Amino acid sequence: MLDRIKRIADHLKKATGGFVPETGIILGTGLSGLGKEIEVKFAIPYSEIPEFPVSTVQGHPGRLLFGLLGGKAVVAMQGRFHFYEGWTMDEVVLPVRVFKFLGIHRLFVSNACGGVNPAFEVGELMILNDHICLFPNPLIGKNYDELGPRFPDMSEPYDHAMIAKAKGIATAASIKVQEGCYVGLTGPTLETPAEYHYVRVIGGDAVGMSTVPEVIAARQMGIPCFAMSVITDMGVKGRIEKTTHEMVQRVAEKAEPKLTHIMKELIACY
Repeated sequence: MLDRIKRIADHLKKATGGFVPETGIILGTGLSGLGKEIEVKFAIPYSEIPEFPVSTVQGHPGRLLFGLLGGKAVVAMQGRFHFYEGWTMDEVVLPVRVFKFLGIHRLFVSNACGGVNPAFEVGELMILNDHICLFPNPLIGKNYDELGPRFPDMSEPYDHAMIAKAKGIATAASIKVQEGCYVGLTGPTLETPAEYHYVRVIGGDAVGMSTVPEVIAARQMGIPCFAMSVITDMGVKGRIEKTTHEMVQRVAEKAEPKLTHIMKELIACY
């Protein structure tokens, strides 16, 4: 796996003329519009990257963007890989590990998810301050010292300083943001009422099918992380409605300008 990561990173360095990104960005379902804010220098479809997975989910364009955002050098994934697509956990977190070898110093992640906190509303943004991993842990298996320690500390999965700055940016722009714990499930089924209740009982404020594996891999490598969710549906008793992937996309796309503003301003701070 380590050799594969290095081969992909070397290929991308050659394809971009040695472009060195400071920040990595992962854009979730219906949230690829942040890519429009990037002054793109190189756009590389996943299908053109040897040994790289290819996103199969609607709403995930499937390409890497290298360029400038807020004056900072970035690499952005327009479309991520999910465990439910059949990828191994090593493949789900492969891009984050490649980003590390490209030179990133921090990781920004977005996702669309269901809210289980009754104080939340559909269309609101939630800044992640913690998570609960109900996936197979992506660090299971052979450990490579070049990727980090066998038992990485997870006392601060999401960077406190970046959270504070993001909340300040949101307040200045009159954007309401929530803050909470994200629970990561495998999917691809949306949750049953009992599962929503379970997620809330164990301490979750929102539930989704991504983000947690990538953040675990990033933290193992010592990369500070910031993540934000769009609440696209509610898993609260009396407010649960039939939900489709298309509905999730529509809500995420509507909320995207607010998320884009916060992410862009926050990235410019570093």
